[in-house]
Amino acid sequence: MTFNDDFTPNMPSPMISLAQAAAADGPLLLAVTRQSSTVRATRRHRHARGQLLGATTGLLSVDAGSSRWVVPATHAVWIPPNVPHGLRSHGPFAGWSLYVAAPACAELPNAPCVLAVSGLMREAVTRAASWSGNALDAPQIRLAGVILDEIRSSPQVALGLSMPQDARLLKITQALSDRPDDGRRLEEWADWAGIASRTLTRRFVAETGFTFTEWRQRVRLLKALELLASGRQVTAIALDLGYDNVSAFIAMFRRVFGVTPRRYEALMR
Repeated sequence: MTFNDDFTPNMPSPMISLAQAAAADGPLLLAVTRQSSTVRATRRHRHARGQLLGATTGLLSVDAGSSRWVVPATHAVWIPPNVPHGLRSHGPFAGWSLYVAAPACAELPNAPCVLAVSGLMREAVTRAASWSGNALDAPQIRLAGVILDEIRSSPQVALGLSMPQDARLLKITQALSDRPDDGRRLEEWADWAGIASRTLTRRFVAETGFTFTEWRQRVRLLKALELLASGRQVTAIALDLGYDNVSAFIAMFRRVFGVTPRRYEALMR
């Protein structure tokens, strides 16, 4: 299906408006996919349906309710009905979005959260995105039930990286999300954003829970998850993300995720 929304797919099918897609009535479940060679940005909005959104390529910055995250392609964000939200991709983007009728959201998470996404979920969403028409047949209803079960049972994870509220810090974190390999020093970032270095240091911890250095390390690791999922070699990933050597990258990855990059990749299969 094709929708006028965050994830309007490039598919030759009837155009359905956002108002129709987000209406409380209609099909139990609607799914769409999207590919874009440019940055994708959507201003804050809300709709009556719950929404699960994720990327297959590219990091996403998601602003939902009072939360802001950077989320890697290996995970998805659940947004309950009527919660204001917006998003921004970092670099070329491919992703998907799933809309769930409000009554079916009663047993799903009641607050925005980051979910681990199983292979079953990805395949089911891909299948659902190929459906056409405004009514689901019996096999489609059964698959919709599987998808709802997957949302309900998927573990919530603290993987998303908090984004700051301060406009100057937000400018920096968005730039680093676009280019995690940018190696400018804290003082250079502060000058670029028009903020004193000491203020940047203090507010970064207060607004994100991480120091500037820790935040930059973690956004690099989130990008690494996407690159690992694409099959890129560990050495190439380390160099792409600005690490001086592969050992430093592997050590940081293990410190944050508890396993080496290759072990993590194997666990995600």
